[in-house]
Amino acid sequence: MTEDTTGDGPPDANEWTGWREATERALYGPAGFFRRERPAAHFRTSVHASPLFAGAVAELLRRVDAGLGHPPELAFVDIGAGAGELVRAVLEAFDEPPRLRVWAVEKAPRPPGLDERVVWCAEPPRGVRGLLFANEWLDNVPVDVAQTDAEGVARYVLVRARDGAERLGDPVAGADAAWLDRWWPLTGAEEGTRAEIGRWRDSAWADATAGLDAGLAVAVDYGHVAGARPPYGTLTAFREGREISPAVPDGSSDVTAHVAMDACAAAGADGATLTTQRDALHALGVTGGRPPLSLASTDPAGYVRALAAAGQAAELTAPTGLGGFLWLSLPVAPNRAARTARTGGKLGA
Repeated sequence: MTEDTTGDGPPDANEWTGWREATERALYGPAGFFRRERPAAHFRTSVHASPLFAGAVAELLRRVDAGLGHPPELAFVDIGAGAGELVRAVLEAFDEPPRLRVWAVEKAPRPPGLDERVVWCAEPPRGVRGLLFANEWLDNVPVDVAQTDAEGVARYVLVRARDGAERLGDPVAGADAAWLDRWWPLTGAEEGTRAEIGRWRDSAWADATAGLDAGLAVAVDYGHVAGARPPYGTLTAFREGREISPAVPDGSSDVTAHVAMDACAAAGADGATLTTQRDALHALGVTGGRPPLSLASTDPAGYVRALAAAGQAAELTAPTGLGGFLWLSLPVAPNRAARTARTGGKLGA
């Protein structure tokens, strides 16, 4: 198995390939899922769950702006922008739009009606200052899958795009083996134990954050850390709001896997931290507290609105749901040195 294959060419539905190549084709190839579909039609992220999430991101942008001394030009970069829902909301919420330059990074075509101030691009910009935000992007950076055989050897899992059938391939070697040894060891594991090799996600995150000259980079995703890896992996698929199991990389669904967030944190520059979405949103003012009952008599309509907002905040911060997502934060000082943590504490090792 060659490790530099990207899978951009026309797929052969009967070909056996690694999961990374198959997923790349299924999601981002010429007829890939994300080239044709809008994510909101198939799964619901925090952005879709409540406008409170975009409000919290706008508040974070204001704090980054203040930390940078209110520069003449402030960047907001949304990686994995979908249909542009988050950039639309941030543009509406930010107090000084003339200073704000917005990039939406997405491989799908630009959606109609998007504000002309939004730069729609396939790659993150370089040399910008501000907030780079990636909500549920890393889980869609394709990964290879490894599985132990009867002798305890970690081998690549090969998949057939036509039906999702799997078989074991060559032993994992080279940089992939080194990544497993460091972040998701399979040595001594029982037959059938699986791991998802996340080094391509690490590289994608490091590359994206390298374009930020100063400010803050944040990635939000469902993930795990060392000591809490799922023994049989997390690879799955979604279509029209339903989980599809087993996943079939034929372009008909979103193929995704949880993210080894601690590995991504270590891949970039020093100073990265991990915290839960619950704690991050609480720090940004999204608490989920119920409004006082007295408001119902003095301002019934206001009470109903406040109660609805409390319900939305509760969903965004639920520890067993969206609130359990991990926020990876990387402050970037103007001189790219002496980084300081801005949110939360480190999780895992």
